[in-house]
Amino acid sequence: MAWLAAGEGYEIALVEGRVAARSATGRAAGRQLKTLPKALRDHPEVDRLRRLAEWLERHEAACIAQVDTWMVSSLPVPTALLARVWPDEAWQSALRDMAVVGEDPDEVGFLRDATASGELKVVNLDGETVRLSPRTVTLPHPVLLPDLDDVRDFAAELGIVQRVEQIHRPTWEKPEGPAATATEVRDYAGGVFASRFGLAARATGLGYRVSGGYATCKVRDTGRSTEAAVWIGEPYYEDETSTGALSWHDENGRAVRLTEVGPVAWSEGMRMAAALYAGRKIEEGGDAR
Repeated sequence: MAWLAAGEGYEIALVEGRVAARSATGRAAGRQLKTLPKALRDHPEVDRLRRLAEWLERHEAACIAQVDTWMVSSLPVPTALLARVWPDEAWQSALRDMAVVGEDPDEVGFLRDATASGELKVVNLDGETVRLSPRTVTLPHPVLLPDLDDVRDFAAELGIVQRVEQIHRPTWEKPEGPAATATEVRDYAGGVFASRFGLAARATGLGYRVSGGYATCKVRDTGRSTEAAVWIGEPYYEDETSTGALSWHDENGRAVRLTEVGPVAWSEGMRMAAALYAGRKIEEGGDAR
């Protein structure tokens, strides 16, 4: 970003998300200062840059959240849309190196570029850079990727770092033959917390929604919307509380049988339950599994 004149003898700019200043005159001209001079702290241009930095931070977070939503829901994304947003550094950072699938569901590649003409450049699993021009692509949830371990090994060889957790996202596969009428999983029930407030704060801090007595996350899986929910205790309950069972519900709030829960909804529900349970109190000599 260009340096802007601010006050007598100073210039300012955004550097790594923060307002920085440098001398504009004298022998120190062009030298960046370690701290913002007191004379500049209330300058209108400094305030404007601070507000711009806050907006950029929110925009970056929104881009990451949107890409995460596309991935978790395996929604088809128009290639033209990727090409349109790619020049934006925040969007590019969120999308770069995401695994994408085009017209052939067996061909996975890591996104490296999107041109103005709507062409995608990806590195396929043979290590070759190829060009794709499908109408839409998906950013698949890792539980849907065949040979996930091989994909992870190849990503490590390429040194891929993803802003949105995809390839190395923890996954859970649904066990075979759950009871036909069962609607709950209790693998991560019984995690004790000092208060319901602390458990709810952990849920929101991890990005989950707290509604009533539940921590929840919505997933679009196998063509329908499903909400995973973990019981965290009655609102305003101040005493010690524990994590409860994990269950899934359809768009009408009806409990979904475990046999009908899709692979992504299962994995994301178990991921939420495990993440909440990991913050429990551990008594000395107690169960630390």
